[in-house]
Amino acid sequence: MKWTSYTKGLAAEYLASLFLLFKGYIPQARRYKTPWGEIDLIVKRGKTLVFVEVKKRKYLNCGLEAITAKQRKRIEKAGQVYLGSVNIDFNTVRFDVVIATPKRFYHLKDAWRTV
Repeated sequence: MKWTSYTKGLAAEYLASLFLLFKGYIPQARRYKTPWGEIDLIVKRGKTLVFVEVKKRKYLNCGLEAITAKQRKRIEKAGQVYLGSVNIDFNTVRFDVVIATPKRFYHLKDAWRTV
């Protein structure tokens, strides 16, 4: 199998879901698609629902720079659609980022807030 950017991204999402599972996050959805955007992972921990963007990059700062304001807005809109479609008991909604580098995973909690 040839590793393309797409397949590397899929692998990073899968490994990020395992990484978060080991940290106590329960998967709710993966690659959640709406007409307005896609959410890589949706997880829950306690009463907190978390929308997670996963980036596979060589360096941490490159992963952070790859998340644009436009992309955040698309994730937020997709999150609103998800919230309207499920009946989940939660107190807090958060947007996290997981950056997968060759050496490790970085989990940035509450990476941004909706406006």
